[in-house]
Amino acid sequence: MSPPLPRHTRLLRIGAALAFGALIAFGPLTENTTTEKLFAAAVILATLLLLLFASARVAFALVAVSALFGAIELAGVLKFKYLTTPLLAPDLEYFVTSGTLEMFTHYPLLLAVGLGTLVVVPLVLVASFMGERATLLAQRPRAVRVAVRVGGSALAGWALALLLSADGPFGSVFNKPMWITINDKSFITDFLTSFNDTVINEPAIPPGVDRSLSWKLDRPMQAPAQPPDVVLVLEESTFDPRILKLCTIAACRAAMFDADKRTRAHGLMTVHTFGGGTWTSEFSALTGLAHTLFGNAGLYAPYNLAPRVAYTLPKAFQHAGYRAIALYPMSGDFLNARNAYDYYGFDAFYDGTEYGLGWDSRDADLLQVFERILAEERAAHPDTPLFIFMLTLHQHGPHMTPLAQLPPPFNRPLFAGSFKPKALDEWLNLNLGNYLQRLHESDAMLTRLQKLLLDAKRPAVLAHFGDHQPSFDGAINEIPKQVPKAAGPIAHWVTYYMIKSNYPVRARYDYPVLDIAFLGSLVLDVAGVPKDAFYQANTLLRERCKGRYLDCKDKKVVASYHAWVFSTLGDLREDH
Repeated sequence: MSPPLPRHTRLLRIGAALAFGALIAFGPLTENTTTEKLFAAAVILATLLLLLFASARVAFALVAVSALFGAIELAGVLKFKYLTTPLLAPDLEYFVTSGTLEMFTHYPLLLAVGLGTLVVVPLVLVASFMGERATLLAQRPRAVRVAVRVGGSALAGWALALLLSADGPFGSVFNKPMWITINDKSFITDFLTSFNDTVINEPAIPPGVDRSLSWKLDRPMQAPAQPPDVVLVLEESTFDPRILKLCTIAACRAAMFDADKRTRAHGLMTVHTFGGGTWTSEFSALTGLAHTLFGNAGLYAPYNLAPRVAYTLPKAFQHAGYRAIALYPMSGDFLNARNAYDYYGFDAFYDGTEYGLGWDSRDADLLQVFERILAEERAAHPDTPLFIFMLTLHQHGPHMTPLAQLPPPFNRPLFAGSFKPKALDEWLNLNLGNYLQRLHESDAMLTRLQKLLLDAKRPAVLAHFGDHQPSFDGAINEIPKQVPKAAGPIAHWVTYYMIKSNYPVRARYDYPVLDIAFLGSLVLDVAGVPKDAFYQANTLLRERCKGRYLDCKDKKVVASYHAWVFSTLGDLREDH
């Protein structure tokens, strides 16, 4: 019979058990789905067994597991509270910086929790380890103890590795859409599974690829004598509603989609995300690449792709003597934006929160900030042309403001009950009414922005595009759409683009549908800006594939392009 445990050991184990119980209550049991609850609990249990066999100390194993996963849960909660995104694997590299440490000094709660964790947790771990003898199988022969501990550790480690594999028994919790990951508050699951999405898979270059095809553009650029200022606007969740077969009423028309005498290129555009994932469209517009080329890691483009891409649109403008500026409508800490934009090559990053912008800001609010920044930049750099990239936010979902609270004519259902269940029709009227009302606010803002830029004597280019369609919680897919066959079989990938200038452009750019990866080279064409090696190749692929990219009919041309871009130019650097 084993001798009774010392009183301090019993108290230590009771305290450790209470801490472990709190972890389960405030960790796994708060995860979003039943499967995620079971996954988080199973990982914690496997880790507990691993530490128990390895240390032979019950209290230490309980305390260590509670501290480890409690820290993940707490960090996820705090990061979500202050930065609106959960803790993810890339944060271990990109979030823990001097800038982050400086930010902690502005938030007393964060500072207190951070310092407390750094001081208290190590002390508790040491105390729990030193305050308890290795009691696991203490009465057994040493050879038996060693065999059980080694075998148990190996088995628990194998189980843990299996649980953390996307091919394991909980494979369904992996590879969630990024927008769900950053919003569902399954902090432990999201952190653990995000490691699976950090491995970047470069596009495979098939054997026998045609490397004889030239990707060097030998063509004189046409530009005004004075380099034009260029403004590129990402319109959040925006598409031309007239692609919906039912959207034939006046409220579905907006001038921002229609060509005029200043239009140089416009039309439908295919993107690589739906219902969310604006940061992936940012990536495509600013790098000329599709995030889907790199596997699941592409969803984390601001973290793990931005630091590695060698050629970007801001850098192309910089090389032509431009000053590249980004105006972000919310905190630069959101999804690593400030760091990502620095990697993309912007000279200046304007954090919207410093100008009073945020989730509730309207397009008109953004325009006011833009006008202020534009005036300041022109005063500070009068002889330097500007490239400005900015994002709107107000069209972001949900589109659920009660119709009665919207201005006429959007304060009532706009569409007849032509869909199957009446409830669905009411839901679509609510979402479409909200969408169209916000669309007209965007239209008004772009009209004012166009007047500001294109009515001036200074040469200017104004381009804007939709980053993705809204989903209306999936209901938008119930509405029949009409898009050209060139857009591909999935109509919900289609948004729009518009490029205008206040000076003539000789070339014609007419594509049935343009891939977002080609938007940057098209803006460079209209602006008359010399292109680097990447954007020369990007332009040639655009022309050879008639505006299509990954769905180009000539797969050999795309393979040759990828071989040139990734193998010859080295667009994706090995490190940063």
